[in-house]
Amino acid sequence: MEIDLKDPKVQAYINQYIDQRIIGASRQLYDSLTKQIRAVDEKVQQVDKKAAKNRVAIIASKGTLDMAYPPLLLATTARSMGIESSIFFTLYGVEILKKNARLKVAPLANPAMPMPVPNLIGAMPGMTAMASMMMKGMFKKQSVPPIRELMDMARESGVKLVCCQMTVDVLGVKKKNLIDGIEFGGLATFIEYGMGSTINLFV
Repeated sequence: MEIDLKDPKVQAYINQYIDQRIIGASRQLYDSLTKQIRAVDEKVQQVDKKAAKNRVAIIASKGTLDMAYPPLLLATTARSMGIESSIFFTLYGVEILKKNARLKVAPLANPAMPMPVPNLIGAMPGMTAMASMMMKGMFKKQSVPPIRELMDMARESGVKLVCCQMTVDVLGVKKKNLIDGIEFGGLATFIEYGMGSTINLFV
């Protein structure tokens, strides 16, 4: 049986067949390109997650008055510059997070005090309170907010405050005695955050 290629019906069938093949090939090409684009996009996102961001990660490990200022001042300064920041409170640093924290600085064996105090005198009753009062007065004279106000400023400015869960468990610290607006996390929490930070500090 011979096929008349000039027959309008045959030509219409051939054209329809060619169109279907072209459409099918186009769809395959489109699907292939879409998959490749998605794969590249996923890799870019993975790299972006691992890449260091313009943010500051600070560990606060001490609970004395003099060592409570650095992490809070650094974190709030970073936020004022538009830089993301986080403080991870661990070990004695958790003292800073307590609602009724009465942070002190001891003059005993502390040669860096503005007015060096001999150990014999520094060990006398009342000297720690005096040294703490003196330091508070020095900061107040320079218009530096007290620790509690700095903590409020940190929270309001968006500083991420993370309390070490291990420290809470080991030292038996009750969460109800800690200030509001903080998070709880393990060591992996800080490491993950620190890996993506441009500045990491241990205080």
